[in-house]
Amino acid sequence: MEITPVRVLRTGDTPESAVLPAADGTVALWLLPMAEDPGAPALLDAEERRRWKALIRADHRARYLAAHGGLRRLLGHYLGIRADEVVFVREDCPVCGGPHGRPAVRDAGFHFSLSHSGDLALVGIAAAPVGVDVEAHPEAEVSALVADSLHPREREEFARLPAEARPAAFAQCWARKEAYLKGTGEGLAGGLDRTYTGMGAEPAAVPGWSLADVRVAPSYAAAVAVAQR
Repeated sequence: MEITPVRVLRTGDTPESAVLPAADGTVALWLLPMAEDPGAPALLDAEERRRWKALIRADHRARYLAAHGGLRRLLGHYLGIRADEVVFVREDCPVCGGPHGRPAVRDAGFHFSLSHSGDLALVGIAAAPVGVDVEAHPEAEVSALVADSLHPREREEFARLPAEARPAAFAQCWARKEAYLKGTGEGLAGGLDRTYTGMGAEPAAVPGWSLADVRVAPSYAAAVAVAQR
């Protein structure tokens, strides 16, 4: 898989080119600005506004607006339409067949994935199904607690690590795992303990998928998964 180096969009910016990634496993990655965006509410559809208003904390609402407003502007540029004209749909869930699988854009001809954590939002765009995830390094207590939900081999690897290395290793493993599960459309329902992605320096091989780590910022981990064709 060829990964386009992470590029940063500043508020109001658009990609230099609307050329879509080729059907060769290439993934274009964008970091979205997480600054306050007063114009974002007008871009959202009814479901996005419902989710935004349901958030209790003001900082969570601001980050949701920045991430989803930025995503709409980015996708609108690729599609050649206004950001508020982007129509999202849900693919069928691969687990139960219900209409709550991977988010998609109607008649887009490409796939996308959005993730945000802390002060970062990451978008991946590819010709094949794609998933991205970005994670702020957690507190040591959180990583120790949630590590129990990982694959048995990952739990063993986590236990062997020195205490100071565990939060970063956990965040990277989690980012790999969630990127893959978002790519398949299963999400967390796919089971964190089912697929081994590893805590080593490189992600483990996952049949049918290319999985890679992405460097985004200090104290953050990120990963991208794209379906092999």
